[in-house]
Amino acid sequence: MRDSGGEGGGGGTDTIGKSEKDQSWIPKIIKKRVCTTFVEDSFSNGRLCQCGGARDAHASVALGDYFSTAIVNHWDSAQHSSDNPTDAFGELQFAGASKRHSYFLRLSWDTHPSIVYTLMTAHWGLPAPNLVVSVVGGEGRAKVKTWVREVLRQGLVKASQSTGAWILTAGLREGVGRCVGEAVRDHATAASSVSLNKVVALGIAPWGLVHNKEQLVNPQGSFPAKYYVQNTSRDTCCLDNNYQAFLLVDDGSVGRRGGETGFRAKLEDYISHQRTGICGSGSIDIPVLCMLISGEASMLERVDLSLKNSMPWLVLAGSGGLADFLSDILENLSSAPVVQSSGEGDSEVAPSGDLREKVAERVRRYFPTETGTDKLVERALSIYQNRDLITIYHGEQEGPNDFDTVLLKALVGASKHRASVEASPYNEELKLAVTWNRVDIAKSELFNGDFQWKYDDLEDSMTDALINDKPQFVRLFTENGLNILDYLTYGRLESLYRSVVEGTLLYQLLQRRLGLRLGSTASAPTSSNARDLPSKLTAENIQSGSVMEISLFEVSGVLELLLGDVCQPFYYDILGLDQISSKRRALRRASKMLRGECPYRQRRCLFPWASLFIWAVLQNRSEMATFFWEMAGESVLSALSGCKMLRELPKLEVETETKLSMKELAQRFENLAHDVFSSCYRSDESRSFTLLIRKSPVWGGTTCLQMGMGADARLFFSHDGVQSLLSQIWWGDMKRNTEVWKLLLTFFCPILCYTDLISFREQEDNQEEEEGKPNEDWQDNENYGTTVFSFSEINPLEAETQGVTTPRAATIRGMPQPHRPPKRPFIVSRWRRFWFAPVTSFLGNVLMYFLFLLLFAYVLLVDFKPPPPAGPAMTEYVLYFWVFTIVCEEIRETFFLGAMTWHQSLRVYSQDVWNKCDLTAITLFIVGLICRMFGWSYGFGRNILCVDYMVFTLRLIHIFAIHKQLGPKIIIVGNMMKDVFFFLFFLGVWLMAYGVANQALLYSYDPSLDRIFRRVFYRPYLHIFGQIPVEEIDVGKRWDMECTDNVTLIEAGSEPCRTLYSNWLVVILLVVYLLVTNILLINLLIAMFSYTFIEVQANSDIYWKFQRYNLIVQYHSRPSLAPPFIILSHINLFIKRNIRKVPSLKIHHFVLQLGGKVANRLTTWETIQKEDFLTAQNKVQKSSDSERLKRMSVKVDGVLKHLTESRDFDQRLRALENEMEYCSNALSWIVDTLAQGGTFKPPRPPPTLRDAFTSSSSSS
Repeated sequence: MRDSGGEGGGGGTDTIGKSEKDQSWIPKIIKKRVCTTFVEDSFSNGRLCQCGGARDAHASVALGDYFSTAIVNHWDSAQHSSDNPTDAFGELQFAGASKRHSYFLRLSWDTHPSIVYTLMTAHWGLPAPNLVVSVVGGEGRAKVKTWVREVLRQGLVKASQSTGAWILTAGLREGVGRCVGEAVRDHATAASSVSLNKVVALGIAPWGLVHNKEQLVNPQGSFPAKYYVQNTSRDTCCLDNNYQAFLLVDDGSVGRRGGETGFRAKLEDYISHQRTGICGSGSIDIPVLCMLISGEASMLERVDLSLKNSMPWLVLAGSGGLADFLSDILENLSSAPVVQSSGEGDSEVAPSGDLREKVAERVRRYFPTETGTDKLVERALSIYQNRDLITIYHGEQEGPNDFDTVLLKALVGASKHRASVEASPYNEELKLAVTWNRVDIAKSELFNGDFQWKYDDLEDSMTDALINDKPQFVRLFTENGLNILDYLTYGRLESLYRSVVEGTLLYQLLQRRLGLRLGSTASAPTSSNARDLPSKLTAENIQSGSVMEISLFEVSGVLELLLGDVCQPFYYDILGLDQISSKRRALRRASKMLRGECPYRQRRCLFPWASLFIWAVLQNRSEMATFFWEMAGESVLSALSGCKMLRELPKLEVETETKLSMKELAQRFENLAHDVFSSCYRSDESRSFTLLIRKSPVWGGTTCLQMGMGADARLFFSHDGVQSLLSQIWWGDMKRNTEVWKLLLTFFCPILCYTDLISFREQEDNQEEEEGKPNEDWQDNENYGTTVFSFSEINPLEAETQGVTTPRAATIRGMPQPHRPPKRPFIVSRWRRFWFAPVTSFLGNVLMYFLFLLLFAYVLLVDFKPPPPAGPAMTEYVLYFWVFTIVCEEIRETFFLGAMTWHQSLRVYSQDVWNKCDLTAITLFIVGLICRMFGWSYGFGRNILCVDYMVFTLRLIHIFAIHKQLGPKIIIVGNMMKDVFFFLFFLGVWLMAYGVANQALLYSYDPSLDRIFRRVFYRPYLHIFGQIPVEEIDVGKRWDMECTDNVTLIEAGSEPCRTLYSNWLVVILLVVYLLVTNILLINLLIAMFSYTFIEVQANSDIYWKFQRYNLIVQYHSRPSLAPPFIILSHINLFIKRNIRKVPSLKIHHFVLQLGGKVANRLTTWETIQKEDFLTAQNKVQKSSDSERLKRMSVKVDGVLKHLTESRDFDQRLRALENEMEYCSNALSWIVDTLAQGGTFKPPRPPPTLRDAFTSSSSSS
């Protein structure tokens, strides 16, 4: 139902069927009114009832006396009409006017407003309002003034659009209702389609007044009802097609106005007690404001009753009628005294006689034709008592530009009148500004320094701003006294996750995790009833209401799904699950804990900005997430983490537009990480290196490099700083400009490493200098981040005791060094610095792998002996041992490298394509080895080994990924393989179509499957490369093949003869086939290859730098010896880990653990670099043309405002001149009178005008 409303069309049959099903309950609950008693209208000569209906339409007539005079002389809807199920509801389509469907409902005047409000928001899909403006008056066919139209168009509708409001009118094509409809239409057309705040125009009209209402009647509901409107150019009582919904109030009357007034007032009062925000999550009730335009004297009762219910009113002075009357008595009689009587009740007042006379005089002036003026005077005096709830707006003088501010001040004035004395005078205004998302009003009116805000005043508004995605208010609150450490507790963080909008991806993921947790406590849950789990829990399983709600355990599960094994689980330390490795045990422990008190919810969140950043990113809130990233620490890692999550979420999202926005935001965060790291790298190269490999306590112990690889952040890895670090790690202690031939020469002649053939970076001197410093001075070392990154320093392999590190590494880690091993001799240290470098390990593995392939090829081609006992040969046994060492290394890399469980290790291992290639090669080798040992499967085993050799050889491609020119080419080949698969699909379809037709046309009968397969698939494939057997296909050519037409011989295997009569068609098909394949499809493949090549080649440097990381990680963690000699390293590791119990210091890939002041100083330095970057970015943004135009526009608006004020000053000066002229004339008259009277003789003659000017000029 929500999709069928709004701006879209009516939808198809599925939408209509769903609408009928959703609204089938309406006639059972909502009723209509039918007049059942005829009460004669004295003005119709007995033909009409006072309800407006004819005598024949009534079942009974009111009782009369002997003189035929009705005893019942006044018709009342409650007494003389009855309830019946409503027969007009559903969707409404205006024929020829709009494709958009509106909703309508015929309802009785006494229907409870809660039912109607639920119907509109839950079933019709109308968004809950942040403001309701009920436009009263201006009905009928009287012409609306031009300035009133502008106020409605530029003021009311524009302000409503910015606040997300409902506008209530009669909804008819007449008077003010028509003007509002046209204004809503124009603003909807001009606004963008992604506008969040759309105005909802709601029409509430009397059913009996609606023209062509018979078209809406359908007891089963109309989906949609066709509504025809004629003469749209002039005012009529037809429904206006610019309204989203219509409530047609039925009191049983026909053609009478005012039947909807009572229900409309009740609906306004009910809405005013509902909460704003998503699912009522706002901090205030929905503000309702009644706006009076013109109006008749009968509306005084409507105004008076709503004022007594504390409903604020905005009166448009100058619009005519009742509005002018109220503005006159409220402004011109404001100084008249009103005496409160001493009797009981607040409504008993004793106005002065002078006030009553003045009000009565104005009643007679504005409503000269009205009878019963005493009653009108009493109503006017009652309204006067509640004048604090009324705001007078002179729209003709003030203009419609600041109408939203007028609305806000009107509501705030009313709320101040209702608020308690203890409440802050600005709280209501702040809540309204947050509800309407008007941060400009909040800055100018509330946060201008006149009032000191407290934490308690901002707490509720902060929650409202967070839930309803108002990042500008969040920024404003944090800048004006709200401490995020006091605000964000773990319990409040859980409540934020519980407020996620239903239907979003995050909501579905959280509910799925909640179902898993509740399923662990329920009895025998299944996947099909996961949604019903809460209702199936037993009573003893629910000791607290929070067990059914979203907790941090579900949030941790969602983050684990998105971030994978890059980091440790979030919030496990808070939940007490950090020591539990099993997922099932953690689930049971969490389920048991959440049924208890959960004291962690009262604790402050340890990293509040990072937690809010994750919350915003998971909901794809771009501006909010960016602000939280600015406030959070570890900006580079935080941006990469947001990028990782936003690149995993689109894989689970269904909607294309949401996927696109997530990908754009992910790229934005990757750009931020790249730019901030650029600023860090320019500031301090060494500290930026430390930044990349620092273990983060905020993001689950991960590093920037690990998170960047998981997020596929190729742009980040292409940065010179990242590549510089990788190069230093790759070369170890050797200088980066060392030639490869020197490495190869030293590799074959190791003694050369002690010469000056290879240059090493000097670090011994730095270490000796540092050893002379006391340990307590390390914290004050200004170069604490200066690090020489090498294989041995980042993760020492040969440390004999736990916690032993090199001096420089200890300085980086920020911890006192408990024990420093003795300095190794030059021979040992130089040997280690050469052989333990990853580049040396890489060259050794490449050379040995080439030898392995040569040995494998030699065995297959020359020395592959028969099965035992004749074979295998000795070289083959060497090959078996070689492969065994390769298998041992694969097992070590999978299960003994890292601190992950075996399940996580297998998952991580299987994610790499080259690991799958290794696994395939090893599996084929084992199968071939087993098969070749038996005579019956010897040939099959040899064939498998031949294919396996191809797989081992293709594994060489991965080795060349380190090369700058060959690395991108590998990516190009991989992408082209994907293009080939798509090409093969088209080729296979065309090849099969041609092959089957060609075979059937050439040979009428050929049961040989071997020939069929070759001629249907293989031969057409060879046609592509020019191998076309013309003699066989064209019967005009001579074919030397012996053939027969004997069916018996053909079934025995003989060659069948060709069919002659359809050979012309075979030639045509061959021509078409070659045209399509050799020209169309081949050129399509070439175009696809060209596009792939250009796309990758343009970013070849980025691709190569990104894939280089994995290779460096692999050889950084690999022992220096290559297979088959790597078995010695494995034996050494086995002895150290299992016998000597020396823990591995290399379980992580170059991770530094910082602590204490070192970590704080590094974080502070990173924050300063981020702030410098943001400052520079803001300067660039402010200097852009768009920002300049925006500032110019603000200045022009200020000038126009000053001009308007100067116009007001001119008017005041004219009025003052008129008053002065009057005073001057009066004084002249007094002087003349006194001069003529002769009662007393003045001492001097009266001054003249010329004398006054003379005295004034002399004094000047």
